[in-house]
Amino acid sequence: MSNRHIQLLAIGGAIGTGLFMGSGKTISVAGPSVILVYMVIGFMLYFVMRAMGELLLSRTDYRNFSDFAGDILGPWAAFFTGWTYWFCWIVTGVADVIVIASVYVTYWLPLIPLWIPALAVIVLLILLNLPSVRGFGETEFWFALIKIVAIVLLIVIGLIMIFTGFEHDGAQASFLNLFNIEGGFFGGGVMGFVMGFQIAVFAFVGIELVGTAAAETKNPEHNLPKAINAIPVRILLFYVGSLVILMSVVPWDRFSADESPFVMLFSLAGLGAAAHLVNAVVLTSATSSANSGIYSTSRMVFGLATDGDAPKLFAKLTSRQVPRNALFLSGVVLLSSIVLLIFGLDKSTGFSIVTTISSLCFMFVWTIILISYLVYRKRRPEAHDLSVFKMPGGTFMPYVVMAFFVFLLWAFTRDADTLAGLIATPIWFVVVGIGYVLLRNNPQHHKLRKAHEERVAEEKRQAAAYVASKQS
Repeated sequence: MSNRHIQLLAIGGAIGTGLFMGSGKTISVAGPSVILVYMVIGFMLYFVMRAMGELLLSRTDYRNFSDFAGDILGPWAAFFTGWTYWFCWIVTGVADVIVIASVYVTYWLPLIPLWIPALAVIVLLILLNLPSVRGFGETEFWFALIKIVAIVLLIVIGLIMIFTGFEHDGAQASFLNLFNIEGGFFGGGVMGFVMGFQIAVFAFVGIELVGTAAAETKNPEHNLPKAINAIPVRILLFYVGSLVILMSVVPWDRFSADESPFVMLFSLAGLGAAAHLVNAVVLTSATSSANSGIYSTSRMVFGLATDGDAPKLFAKLTSRQVPRNALFLSGVVLLSSIVLLIFGLDKSTGFSIVTTISSLCFMFVWTIILISYLVYRKRRPEAHDLSVFKMPGGTFMPYVVMAFFVFLLWAFTRDADTLAGLIATPIWFVVVGIGYVLLRNNPQHHKLRKAHEERVAEEKRQAAAYVASKQS
């Protein structure tokens, strides 16, 4: 993938479907303080990305974060990280396919059987990823571009409405609406602010996508840092910018949890096709999310297979270097979405639980990245000194971010649906643990463990020699 692909992939990963559809719920719960919620989450995850960036660039043979987790922490970390990341995107992909079929497509074709658009989406995703990695990059480039255009259009129209004094139902568009409505900036109260975190964190899943694409990127030493460093600006523009505009045009207490704020603003602006426009954008966003998921899961399973953590069948590549069998595995598992559609799924409770499980599994992966970084700093001080992309605050920020993740775990206990997801998530880790115990008898795995132990011993000797040379 070229620079424009990796840059738009980073943007697409940072802008989830939650912004277009879920922001109505976060606004109605937290009020204007939701702006602070998105800023805090974005700030914390920026350091996860910086840690990931330094680690990926520390060795040329790292294909993704599962590779450096296994190399630094041991084979168990590669196994748990790889399969958990696969599970993260499978859960998210199933949810995306269900939403596409049951909400977005039926908006235009209400009489169509739900399994037809679901199957069509899965087939489309496989066809987009099968030819080459460039095909995936090109598709994501245009998907992300559509999201960017929609957000920029919302900000421009909103600014025009604010500066022209637009009025609706007795309320005038003004930046003062962020502070003058009952309750002020923290209109949802302290618990509303906390609840905003449990809803908003799902909007950021996929922010680490550039890490799974690093091995298939041209000039990663230049393009990867550039994409990661631009994340704060993108969050300020796309998340914070759009939310400020939305709540300035329409007072926050008039937002509905079940309505897209984008539809509301475009409708107020007199755009008759607003609902159709936003439906098309959100359909694109959900398809983009599922497309990213099937790409990243296929690469992760391929990496697991080459390391002996998955059947060798999934380590085969096509003539264009695409892991076809791993791709088909993810596509087949996504067919479970059709089963859920046939038997019915409670869109409210069901999706709250699904998004909670996905968020928690992503938080596990982000935590493994941070722990890997801390161990890397201890064992390989010379590699850190030579790094051209050092993580700022690398000695203490990983602890700050992990403490923030503990806060998020507590926030998930504050709601019945998210608590159910929190209770259900450990089942996955039990399954992965059983798989790992069974795999320990694999000769390839024995070889990897022995190589890891020898590498750790050598790194400790090198670190001791490096410290001694510094002291002298």
